[in-house]
Order: sequence, then C-alpha cells, then structure tokens
Amino acid sequence: MLTKKSQRIRRSRQTRVRIAIQRVARLTVYRTNLHIYASVISDDGTKVLASASTAEADVRKELAGDATTAKTAGKGGNVAAASIVGKRIAEKAKAAGIERVAFDRSGFAYHGRVKALAEAAREAGLQF
Repeated sequence: MLTKKSQRIRRSRQTRVRIAIQRVARLTVYRTNLHIYASVISDDGTKVLASASTAEADVRKELAGDATTAKTAGKGGNVAAASIVGKRIAEKAKAAGIERVAFDRSGFAYHGRVKALAEAAREAGLQF
C-alpha cells in the first residue's frame, strides 16, 4: 500500500524524468507545514544555482513587518509567504543569469502555496 508521502515521491520522479529530457535548469519547490523552500538547480542536476525560503532571516523580517493581521505575522506557511519566496527566487535566478527554468513542483498539487510561488516567480520575470 502506498502512503501519501510515497505517492508524492512517485509523482516527483515522473516529473524529474520529463524535466531531465528538456536540458534546462529546474525550479524545485518543497513545502512543509511551517515553511516553503525553492531552489534553482542546474540542468545536469549537480549544482544549486539559487535558493530562497521562508526560513531565511530577510524573509522572516519581511513577513513580520507585513503583519496586516496578528495571525499572519511571522508565518512562513501561507500564500503570502510563498509569493514573497517566489519573487526572491526569481530575482536570485536572474542575478545568476538564468531566465528560463522548468517548474518542478516535487509531486505537490499545483494549488495554494505552490501555485502562489510559481505565479510570483513568473511575474518577477522567470519563464517556465
């Protein structure tokens, strides 16, 4: 019997095989209940070219300063935090000279925080 995690890992492997054929850098996303992480990995899969997450000190400060309600203050596990990370990863990738990436959602549904991160990265000028 497949567990929820093993199903997600199976989906992520299928995606990574398709991305490997494209020979383009990939933007991977990993989410936990508290944080969301994004990294741009080279086309051969050996180097992390740029990374951003809600665990970074700068992002945590931005989330604390952006507290419209007491509930969202300092929280990394919401859509607002994901869009901040999406914007940061796009800026860092462009600084590293990367314009085009393949979006690797790591088996997570393209919904909620994953979707917010992807759309923010697209708005900031990353193409995928």
